[in-house]
Amino acid sequence: MSSSTFQVPAVRNEPLMHYARGSSERQALEAAVDTLKKNAPVSLTIQLADLQIEGDVQAQHMPHEHARALCTFGAITESHVTRAIDAALAARESWANLHWSDRAAIFLRAADLISGKYRFEIMAATMLGQGKNVWQAEIDAAAELADFLRFNVKYAEQLYATQPSENSPGCWNRSEYRPLEGFVYCVTPFNFTAIAGNLAAVPVLMGNVAILKPSPSAVYSNYLVWKVLLEAGIPRDVIGFVPGDAVMVTKVCVSRPEFAALHYTGSTAIFRQLWKQVADKLADGIYAGYPKLVGETGGKNFHLVTKTADVQNAVTQSVRSAFEYCGQKCSALSRLYVSRSCWEGVDGFGSKLIRQTEALKVGSIEDFAVFCGPVIHRDAFDRLKAAIDDAKADPELKILVGGKCDDSTGFFVTPTVIETTNPRHDYMSREFFGPVLTVYVYEEDKLDEVIKMIDSTTEYALTGAIFSEDRLECASLSRKLVGAAGNFYINEKCTGAVVGQQPFGGARASGTNDKAGSAAILARFVSPRSIKDNFVYLGDSALYPSNH
Repeated sequence: MSSSTFQVPAVRNEPLMHYARGSSERQALEAAVDTLKKNAPVSLTIQLADLQIEGDVQAQHMPHEHARALCTFGAITESHVTRAIDAALAARESWANLHWSDRAAIFLRAADLISGKYRFEIMAATMLGQGKNVWQAEIDAAAELADFLRFNVKYAEQLYATQPSENSPGCWNRSEYRPLEGFVYCVTPFNFTAIAGNLAAVPVLMGNVAILKPSPSAVYSNYLVWKVLLEAGIPRDVIGFVPGDAVMVTKVCVSRPEFAALHYTGSTAIFRQLWKQVADKLADGIYAGYPKLVGETGGKNFHLVTKTADVQNAVTQSVRSAFEYCGQKCSALSRLYVSRSCWEGVDGFGSKLIRQTEALKVGSIEDFAVFCGPVIHRDAFDRLKAAIDDAKADPELKILVGGKCDDSTGFFVTPTVIETTNPRHDYMSREFFGPVLTVYVYEEDKLDEVIKMIDSTTEYALTGAIFSEDRLECASLSRKLVGAAGNFYINEKCTGAVVGQQPFGGARASGTNDKAGSAAILARFVSPRSIKDNFVYLGDSALYPSNH
């Protein structure tokens, strides 16, 4: 067998398409959306080992037209999940032993398929199935997903090249990065097609096998990504796609001795439940090793606007961060602190915030002019409506704009800004995961108190941003808020992390902060082996000089 040291091609962020009226990409995407909607519901065939699962027992609905199903699929049972795990474990040896460059080539091809051949199909699935408008689908399902797959390869090359720098005379030290022993259980969120793909791609690139459980509100886009990975060359059983009941699938997976890791994105509450389930099983001694738990969860993300801020920039950044994708990003702005001198006046922050928010168009994502589509499902709509109704009756809260909810056709909630007179109000700490932004206007001489509140009001620490034209103030705020956010922005909105530029993740209740989009997260899915190769042999005495 010949051997070579390979160097991966240079990678760069996927160029973004802008879908201007009359452009070829807009026409192609409109056609893809129209075709998918006409063909809906699409009947999915799930392949688990040698078994094909078909049927229409389960369905994913379109949130902007909740009476219509986007896709249907058969029931997944415990025996199906067990079959998928067994098949993955059977495929593990050959996949783990494949040279890493061959695995890398598969993911580079998958990135090209996603950014080219299947770009508009996956975007259409994300728009109709997850309620994203054109731009949000572009930066997620096309660009970020391709970026993850390409940059992961670059980071894997860097990790494998990390070797001991010292070798004693007569020996050669090496580090080997082995796949984990067992399988990785991957649980996807509804809000990012790219994250769903990356949850499986990271461990599988490193030679692991995986069970992929998609969110019930993102089955179709996740299914398409799985099919693309198969087309790119991943063996069928390396990733088991199981769109079943979360409780049931989780029970089967974490009850197996071969369960090696969890790769999760979703709510903090569910992640804590999963952690406890694994901990209980670990205490019972059922696992072959200590499973690794990697999770990115919720956030109660902040913007702090000081008296020196550029008001227009801070307003526009805040509107985008709070209301893009209807606030359904884990990084979305949901609490805003503004100095009174910036807030007041006809051209102050408050007036500009209200005007820009009122200008946002809400409606069907099939209308490319829409900024805010629907929220994802009935539970989300009911939760947000209740929060808005409660705000209307709360003397410490005042709705400045928005506050309307309509579920007659789709699950629509207008972008809502609420001002509070109480900086420690529940609305400044509770995660709503929707287009609800709570604002507190503070007095300039209370800035230090506000900083302490930002850091202590909520259990989360995912993203945050400061707006100030004073560089010394920026440096001071950055130091004082060092623990408040895993992704921290200066004069920039707290959403929009780009793979290869701002690795993403937070600490505290926001997750394990393993930084998706970096080499750090790849290291979580390998088990390093240190090798010392000795060339100088010992003689006939075991004694050291000090023994004489």
